[in-house]
Amino acid sequence: MSETSAPKRERPTLLARLKRLPGWTVVPVAAVAGVAAGSAYGLLGTPEYSATSYVIVVPADKSDAAAALGYATAYGRVAQQVAVLGDAQVWAGVPVARLKEHVTTATSPDAPMISVTATDTNPTTAVNMADGVARALVTNGTHMEASTNVKVLQFSRAVKPGAPTSPSTPLAALVGGCAGGLLGALALLVRPGRRRGPEAYAAVPGPATSLANGHKPQPETV
Repeated sequence: MSETSAPKRERPTLLARLKRLPGWTVVPVAAVAGVAAGSAYGLLGTPEYSATSYVIVVPADKSDAAAALGYATAYGRVAQQVAVLGDAQVWAGVPVARLKEHVTTATSPDAPMISVTATDTNPTTAVNMADGVARALVTNGTHMEASTNVKVLQFSRAVKPGAPTSPSTPLAALVGGCAGGLLGALALLVRPGRRRGPEAYAAVPGPATSLANGHKPQPETV
């Protein structure tokens, strides 16, 4: 006689486990998980340093301030181009791909100035990359001065950063806790409601049951 094997119990899914948890526990649990993740990122992450160099565009004899402002915006856009970075990689001592990934430029709508910011795990390398791209912009602007009638000059060199710009461990933990609490609140909003048991519904006798028990239906009044 063969014995029938007992049916295997399926492991509850994550959604089913969430349904079993009390509603008030979702947000604090998610917040604690976010704090743990943020703390781990702050402790294990490599600190990064940022250095910024500034380039200014000034009008020549046959130009005006408006033209200098327009060329400053244009030079800020072409700073990421390979033609400009080709010279910058020699002075910075890093490949072009690294410059394009870790160097950003920004311009102002009110002043003809370009900020060149480089980020790296080594503060000295960050300074070299920022100054290298700024120097490449100055060189390129000098070659085009006869046609643009503006001069591109390095306004200030980058300063070696004394502290990392990446978030510290307490700040990373705080950000992680806030993000975890927010995600927990969102999960609580989309969390499916619990199903009501049979005892939650009142037993209302149907028409057939009422007639069988001797209850006559009452006429409707208008």
